[in-house]
Amino acid sequence: MTPHRGPQPVFYRLRLYIAGANPRSTLATSNIKALCEERLHGRYDLEVIDIYQQPELLERDQIVAAPTLVRLAPLPVRHFSGDLSDTRRLLVGLDLED
Repeated sequence: MTPHRGPQPVFYRLRLYIAGANPRSTLATSNIKALCEERLHGRYDLEVIDIYQQPELLERDQIVAAPTLVRLAPLPVRHFSGDLSDTRRLLVGLDLED
């Protein structure tokens, strides 16, 4: 008899676009890393892209401001701009809370 397994946990693919080491970019990076470790530990991949070092990637994800977080998976793709300090809004937007 095979043991019953629940649904597989959802894996998140996230991409954070930042503009160098300015305060808003630093804050956005620390905010999303903290949220991911707290809520998605072991179930996420976070790629941080500095738009000054890789400007050609802005068009790919339709980035118009930095910092911007892009949720690539699970679908649908979603964008979040700013320093990501509004945890409640971010949790709802990432479908981690109602």
